[in-house]
Amino acid sequence: MSAPNELPKRFYKAAEALEKDGLFAIALDGKTARTPARALLAMKARPLAEAVAAEWQAQEERIDPSTMPLTRLANVAIDGVAKEAAAVAAEIVRYAGSDLVCYRADTPDRLVARQATHWDPVLAFARDTLGARFVLAEGVMFVEQPAEALEAVSLAVPRDDAFTLAALSTLTTLTGSALVALALHRGHLSADSAWAAATVDEDWSAEIWGHDAEAAARQAFRRCEFEASVRMLALARA
Repeated sequence: MSAPNELPKRFYKAAEALEKDGLFAIALDGKTARTPARALLAMKARPLAEAVAAEWQAQEERIDPSTMPLTRLANVAIDGVAKEAAAVAAEIVRYAGSDLVCYRADTPDRLVARQATHWDPVLAFARDTLGARFVLAEGVMFVEQPAEALEAVSLAVPRDDAFTLAALSTLTTLTGSALVALALHRGHLSADSAWAAATVDEDWSAEIWGHDAEAAARQAFRRCEFEASVRMLALARA
């Protein structure tokens, strides 16, 4: 008898993306795969489906979900986001109401300068591209953002594709910034620039206090999820 937490054995030889009813479904030995909620694991974009199928094909003796970030995100998109798009979009806007890039340090000067370097371009994107002007604050005291700015963010959040919205939601959560996520989505930030913006404070603390192994492991996991979300954004619109 297998242990309760033992990973399931690989039960298929081949994983591929097959066209089915206008979608591209993940097929394991020709049999369509299902999400945890038993929905068809399928998507409109062939490149995304092929990338998800590649994760299944790459599994070895056992199926390890921790090595399948695109599959996990696709499950979230199909089972959750597709049914709650308005609520997911609203949560992204809520993040914008207390966005990371609006809360600045007052000292030391090097940290102040580093935040400005990484975050000012994000605010410029929000102002010039979205038409959203945000208020800055020093420290962690909450500052209320203009309703017009949040409305502009709301209009910028795509709701017509569950996979794009799922990736954008995950990026917002991982970075703590709806504006960073939207700038990345619109092509105003590269993935590396977006990650650097999201980790300014963490990287500063590590430089001052040294690297903590547990914190580094958490950040490495976040980076993996971040990269998968960036990849889904690109593949979903390919």
